[in-house]
Amino acid sequence: MNNSAVWVPIPAIVYWGWVVPITFGVIFGCRYHRDKVRLGNGIWFSLFFYSFLTMLAITILGSNIHWLILVSGTLFVLLILLIGLIFTLQAFLLLWNAWIMWRHESHTLANMLTLYLGLAILILPFLGNLLNNHVPQPVSYFLTVFPNLVIFYLGFWFYNYLTMLTIYQFNWPRLRQDYIIVLGAGLLDGKRVSPLLGQRIMRGLRFYQKQQRKTHHRAVMIFSGGQGGDETVPEGQAMLEYAIAHGLPVKDGWAETQSKTTLQNMQFSKRLIDQGPVKNPRTIFVTNNYHTFRAGMFAKQAGLKADGIGARTARFFLPDAIIREYIAIFVRNKWWHAVAMVGILIVSLLLTWFDIYQASL
Repeated sequence: MNNSAVWVPIPAIVYWGWVVPITFGVIFGCRYHRDKVRLGNGIWFSLFFYSFLTMLAITILGSNIHWLILVSGTLFVLLILLIGLIFTLQAFLLLWNAWIMWRHESHTLANMLTLYLGLAILILPFLGNLLNNHVPQPVSYFLTVFPNLVIFYLGFWFYNYLTMLTIYQFNWPRLRQDYIIVLGAGLLDGKRVSPLLGQRIMRGLRFYQKQQRKTHHRAVMIFSGGQGGDETVPEGQAMLEYAIAHGLPVKDGWAETQSKTTLQNMQFSKRLIDQGPVKNPRTIFVTNNYHTFRAGMFAKQAGLKADGIGARTARFFLPDAIIREYIAIFVRNKWWHAVAMVGILIVSLLLTWFDIYQASL
């Protein structure tokens, strides 16, 4: 008989090992169901995901099914090579994206984040080597340890943010919503809806029309946005007129025209909802996909029970926008992170002292 077809019974301990990912998965599921915009949930998902992959690998190897082991091993190696290639080329990919942004968007600080990050990745290693060759050993050791720990810390939370942002994209609200809030953005020439804002409006309008078609449940769309200093009309009013021109019945559209920030979008829209006739209303909000997670944080802060759905964003715009969102979320918890940075500084100083002590023995 061909050995590749022989099934070897998997030890019972392997089956018991599946308790670990199942436990982490249940914890993540419960926490996510209770609060979808908690950044720490990313840790629990990662614990579930990587323990799941580990147990899957152990189970496949223990099965002794050679073709399955060969296929799985090949896919794993290809995945590792792909990740390694992306990691190796990350600086050049960021600079390439910055070049595209330069061609298509305004040359503002916020739109050039991928340029600065790409240059930093290329320059920092050379700067580190230069410092190592021209400063005393203890200082060199500290200037190696401290920045690396800070980068690890920032990368750790960025990974958690990316994890939760990705998971948040899988929100599929039921077609029984009472209110659909569309968040504003800047107007072109002070009065025209921009393509990015148009994507948000049309995403909300498609949900409204699908709900109306399938359930006949009426929803009210709230277009939220005040008037900026360079705008001739409030964003909410311009958005409402745009939606009506694209098929929204006049009676199903409200304009909220006082808000200046995303938090105010949520707060002032909630006021309108609370004044409406529906008790315990079901609500969703619409923004661009990269903004959904942080907007959900503001909805929670405003006491608005609402999940978000995201409109499509141009791919070249996403890397810069995601970095910008991460910085904004990081700053929201600046005191927490400041304490962590002090802790990293203390650990770095202790490691430097220990290195000096070891060298003196």
